[in-house]
Amino acid sequence: MSNSTQSAALPRTAMIGVGSMGGAILAGLRAPGVEIELPIAVTARSVSSAAAFEGADDVVAYAGESDPDANRHAVRGAGLVILAVKPWTVAEAARGIADALEPGAIVVSVAAGVPSRAIEAELPEGVAVVRAMPNTPSHIGRGVTGIAGGASAGEEAVATVRRLFETVGEVLVVREDQINDVAAVSGSGPAYVYLYAEHMIAAARRLGFDADQARLLVQQTIAGAAELMVRSDDEPEQLRRNVTSPKGTTERAVEVLQAADWGDLFDRALAANVRRSEELERGE
Repeated sequence: MSNSTQSAALPRTAMIGVGSMGGAILAGLRAPGVEIELPIAVTARSVSSAAAFEGADDVVAYAGESDPDANRHAVRGAGLVILAVKPWTVAEAARGIADALEPGAIVVSVAAGVPSRAIEAELPEGVAVVRAMPNTPSHIGRGVTGIAGGASAGEEAVATVRRLFETVGEVLVVREDQINDVAAVSGSGPAYVYLYAEHMIAAARRLGFDADQARLLVQQTIAGAAELMVRSDDEPEQLRRNVTSPKGTTERAVEVLQAADWGDLFDRALAANVRRSEELERGE
């Protein structure tokens, strides 16, 4: 959690949807030391999901399965509303709560491929819309989130949303036209790391290690190398050189990897990711 998180208390908050990412954000808001007006209101699709919050002092849950107005009940009195729903349902969710929102409320969307203007079109004047692109390490407070204010969001609204996402990691404020790029680099980034881990584990198995041994070797190598990069003042290039002795074994392996032109590979992968976000924006 960022040290600047608690510069001001967060307003009463409502969350529409508490799936994977919504659940991570909620965990951050409920963490010790977070100053926020309680209770946090959440909506879940099923009665059983809402029932998981029974007895909680800091959360009140509504179930869409039993209450068609669950979302509207949740947002009443909230200064901050998080739309943690699937991209294709964001506009519908915004439309459904429009007349129940408090004047001056801030609506946050964590959906990829849904521009702020599409959400603003469903909401009354005076409601600020901010887009956010968190990633899954937010579940353990080690996330990074890109946030961008829409045309309706001023500096104060963006600052409030920044404090929100600092409860689950680091925050980078960007222009909205950079949000798709954030999604390509950090939003989807954990998947690239896990893909690398999959192939490293498989290669270790082919060398003769059993499944547990291969997983331990790769998992701890990735975790340790990542932590070293976070703690070190050196750039990744220098950290790589620190491991790569001239004419040594690492150098031979790195030469093979670099021959595959990783730079071009990553450029093409990120470009494909951004193109898909743009397709979603066009409703494709």
